[in-house]
Amino acid sequence: MNVLLRCAGRPVARYLHRPDLALRLSPRPYLHPVTTLGGTPVTEERPEDHLHHLGVSVAVPDVSGHNFWGGRTYVRDRGPADLDNHGVQYHEGWKLRDPDGFVEDLSWRAEGRELLRERRTVAATELTATAWALDFTFSLTNPGPENLSIGSPATNGRQGAGYGGFFWRAPRQAAAPGVFTADVQGESSVHGRVADWLALTGPDWTLVFAGATEGTRKDPWFVRTGEYPGVGSSLVWDERLPIATGATVVRRVVTVVADGALGRGEAAALVRKALS
Repeated sequence: MNVLLRCAGRPVARYLHRPDLALRLSPRPYLHPVTTLGGTPVTEERPEDHLHHLGVSVAVPDVSGHNFWGGRTYVRDRGPADLDNHGVQYHEGWKLRDPDGFVEDLSWRAEGRELLRERRTVAATELTATAWALDFTFSLTNPGPENLSIGSPATNGRQGAGYGGFFWRAPRQAAAPGVFTADVQGESSVHGRVADWLALTGPDWTLVFAGATEGTRKDPWFVRTGEYPGVGSSLVWDERLPIATGATVVRRVVTVVADGALGRGEAAALVRKALS
């Protein structure tokens, strides 16, 4: 089942809110394909290199030992392991559903119990004739009687692998995409760093990611361009994130989706417009 997201009268994304996926992929709602206003696809779904990469989604590899990322789980002093610990994000219902956006309730469940409740808000906004913005907010609440914590392979011993949270899998093309912030460029320079915004550029498209809340702006960027093209805003880089019973964690990422390969000045200007 899916919902079309429209911007400037054009379909720019499909949202699969009840995808039919194997448990090993950690089933969850996701956006794919996402396109520029000119129709160029800027997401990839279940690529051969990582079958659990699903367009644009919220994916977390470790919620108190439960895998909501998909694939193998990184175990300290052991490495990646195939474990029977995968969770599912269930669509619970719509609070709002319009052509240009929606508000959705989800339940994160594993081993027959609810670990987290999520309120997700997604909206599409036209910026120019060749660029639009995807505004994506998620809030995770611990509804249970026990404290939880979110981890990553990095917190479990794999250096530099602090992924988990908002994640965008871009399409693999003949050449690796470029990546830059306002100050530096290249995967090695931006990966694991905090920056107000980060741009990923293909031959005929640009994605500019910006944290739009104080917590999100403090999160490091997880970046891959050589191994595969993907960008995430990392909830957990080197220390586990506790979520006490009744507590809520909120993150908001606004992504500019533009036709053409933009430079720093153009990217910065579109981010300012998207956040204004």
